[in-house]
Amino acid sequence: MGIVIPLEEREEKAAGLDSLLALIGPDLQRVNQLILQRTGSDVTTIPEVANHLISAGGKRLRPMLVLATAGMCGYRGDGHIKFAAGIEFMHTATLLHDDVVDESDMRRGKIAARMLWGNETCVLVGDFLLGHAFKMMVEPGVLPCLSVVSQAAAVIAEGEILQLNSAKDTQTTEDAYMAVIRSKTAELFAAAAEVGPMLSGRPKADEAACRSYGMNLGIAFQLIDDALDYGGQSAKLGKNVGDDFREGKITLPVVLAFRRGSENEREFWRRTLEKGEIADGDVETACALMKKHDALKDTVERASHYGAIARDALEIFPASPWKSALLEVVDFCVQRAY
Repeated sequence: MGIVIPLEEREEKAAGLDSLLALIGPDLQRVNQLILQRTGSDVTTIPEVANHLISAGGKRLRPMLVLATAGMCGYRGDGHIKFAAGIEFMHTATLLHDDVVDESDMRRGKIAARMLWGNETCVLVGDFLLGHAFKMMVEPGVLPCLSVVSQAAAVIAEGEILQLNSAKDTQTTEDAYMAVIRSKTAELFAAAAEVGPMLSGRPKADEAACRSYGMNLGIAFQLIDDALDYGGQSAKLGKNVGDDFREGKITLPVVLAFRRGSENEREFWRRTLEKGEIADGDVETACALMKKHDALKDTVERASHYGAIARDALEIFPASPWKSALLEVVDFCVQRAY
């Protein structure tokens, strides 16, 4: 099966995160140190499970947004370190919970924690991380920031339930799916970006702009993930190509291919996704149908649209290395080939 994501066929080098990492390097190191410190527990299973996922890497995009928007807004202090670490704890907790709900076998290129320690343990370790996340974020004493992140936690939970309610439902509309990813994925991006100007005491307009940047960046990020599941490279994805398909997930490429397909093609999606009757060659058939109906191409184009909105949101800020680096993050999220 060949690569079918249009952006992977481009000759130009994909945008990276080098500019941002050069700016936030020392602070990000402090965040990583704090993460390791706060995963400690006398219950040895807790750090074992947490570090299994945390040590697997991940891009740390959400904490990066806290550090970068704080830097762009001229913040001076240490509160951004604790909020960045707390938001990464929240993200890690949602991954642990997600893998249990989705019955996933892999995460970030490693065996999923639930396969090693069991579902019950992973849910409880996720709860531990959430508790410590809020403990860290209380310490700077900035209640408005804590309010934003607390609201995000509630919205993410709502998104998880929305996704559960629409699981394996091929009648899911694009609007319904977008509501899921706004809540489940983009909300934490938005909160992370909004914390920076809030810590800095910037005007509401700056807070709103950073929030819009984060929200639209998060949507673009998730849409590219959706497309890559059917056309990426498993070694770089950290999961197998077609995992979403095998788990019966209804993502935007599926929504588009189902709506645009013939009745026979729709029956294919009902058999594989709703009934879970997947035979050899069905992943390849799914990818072929998506290519036939431009489902992957249009998903990438939608991601580019939301990326453009994210870029425009930062236009109220003056030119600076921080702003340039945040704009490059948009390119990275939309153009990444993994």
